[in-house]
Amino acid sequence: MNPFELYQRYPILSECECSIKASYDALVECFSKGNKLLVCGNGGSASDSDHIAGELLKGFGIKRELSADEHKLYGSEIANQLEGSLPVIPLPYMSGVISAYSNDVSAEYVYAQLTHGLGKKGDLLLAISTSGNSQNVLHAAKVASAKGMTVIGLLGQSGGKLKDLCDISIRVPEQEVFKIQELHLPIYHVLCLAIEETLFGS
Repeated sequence: MNPFELYQRYPILSECECSIKASYDALVECFSKGNKLLVCGNGGSASDSDHIAGELLKGFGIKRELSADEHKLYGSEIANQLEGSLPVIPLPYMSGVISAYSNDVSAEYVYAQLTHGLGKKGDLLLAISTSGNSQNVLHAAKVASAKGMTVIGLLGQSGGKLKDLCDISIRVPEQEVFKIQELHLPIYHVLCLAIEETLFGS
């Protein structure tokens, strides 16, 4: 199966083909070099952040066998129950630090704080915003860029202010929030499938 065949099911996404493939290349490079992915967004995009992490931290479309070295490290009993994993942190689900920082400092800068604390040069930030104008996501993108991280935006048609802060912006051709979210789903599914096939496939 070629994950990029989604354009046959969602022809509207052919407009985003180049940016989707550029995002795939950037994500594969990030993981191949031992770096990690941070993901953030608000509301439905926060849920998407967690969904993306779930597809990458464990098997998604294929079985991810552990290496012989990992079997030696963990022992077969444990290793036989584990799957190959990629390092992804969904920032919206760090509820303890989010609530503390929002109360003590500012909710507007909470993703910036988490990106500052967790991100490093070579990592990647996937910033999801249907409007492209979410202040907490914009601040995170600025911090990520300053730290030498690649920034990918998963956005709506206009891209908002965020498009200018991204190294790669995937702008789906819709303007209504729910329609944008409906197109974000197949995009990150195809990215996760393609990454998995490249890094764990035969």
